[in-house]
Amino acid sequence: MCLGVPAKVMEIEEQTALVDVMGSRMHVGILFVPEVKKGDYVLLHAGQAMTVVDETFARESIEEWRKIINGKFGDAL
Repeated sequence: MCLGVPAKVMEIEEQTALVDVMGSRMHVGILFVPEVKKGDYVLLHAGQAMTVVDETFARESIEEWRKIINGKFGDAL
């Protein structure tokens, strides 16, 4: 089973992108999504952007991740 975490693309640099994942920024590979643009949302798995998703889906998914995290850690995030 694979889990995809939504992230917003902040910058694109050749074959990598700087993304924001719930407030944390990191560089990820974009080999599988050559069409990605700054401002797009992608699903991440193992340091790679796997697919571009629409903003509504990404925001709903982020809220679900927050519920899971807050259920375990309280309202820390």
